[in-house]
Amino acid sequence: MSDQYAVIGNPIAHSKSPLIHAAFAKQTQQAMHYEALLAPLDGFAATVQALIEQGYKGVNVTVPFKFEAFQLANQHSARAIAAGAANTLSFNAQGIVADNTDGAGIVRDIEQNLGRSIAGKRVLLIGAGGAAGGVLQPLLAAKPSTLVISNRSLDKAQRMVKKEAQSQIKLQACRFEDLKQQTFDIIINATSAGLTDSPLAIPNSIFAQNCLAYDMMYGRETPFMRQAKDHGAQVADGLGMLVEQAAEAFFIWRDIRPTTQAVMQHIRTHEKLATQ
Repeated sequence: MSDQYAVIGNPIAHSKSPLIHAAFAKQTQQAMHYEALLAPLDGFAATVQALIEQGYKGVNVTVPFKFEAFQLANQHSARAIAAGAANTLSFNAQGIVADNTDGAGIVRDIEQNLGRSIAGKRVLLIGAGGAAGGVLQPLLAAKPSTLVISNRSLDKAQRMVKKEAQSQIKLQACRFEDLKQQTFDIIINATSAGLTDSPLAIPNSIFAQNCLAYDMMYGRETPFMRQAKDHGAQVADGLGMLVEQAAEAFFIWRDIRPTTQAVMQHIRTHEKLATQ
């Protein structure tokens, strides 16, 4: 009998997680089944409880349930506490364990897959919502020289900076319009603007020549990516982060770390075929 896992979200039909975890399970010869489940907006806790009663071993959690997942758990990893949100839940005899693998995923993708060291670099994180919160502490742990959080609403960015008051890294908050005199080596878009094909009100001058412009969105070229490409940046979407955070969750559940490069290529080929 295969161990059961799932990803829970609303919406969820677009999720690549079942494809990714099926590839990981095949690669590592793990007896497991993984599916995508749509939870009602007011029914996340009930959905999780039903899965526990059915013997599921764990779930991934996506929009809009990451904060609720954190609150539902009775045990929390340091990464989940830092983010205040969870994207990975494990079920055991003691209850529900919350973790957050998003930050580990993006750092591993940038440093290992894209070959860009974060240490000593000027990093800009655009956005101050849950996606940004999930990656902030792992980015700081990678030791950039400076990390700036820029957001339309300055107070949200300032709250994120205040939470990391003990950090040894130079950490600042600013509005988009305050970026005009600054340039960066790594720029990460953690907003959902790409979902609606909306441009960001960021100046072209932020893109240092051959900087890395990284959009957490995947499967499409966003206005942010087009703007960055037009101004000399190396551009990457968030597929690598998706696969790497999934590999981290797989390791938490199965105590074995899958390799990711072939799986990324598999997903890209699958997407390409789906659009033909």
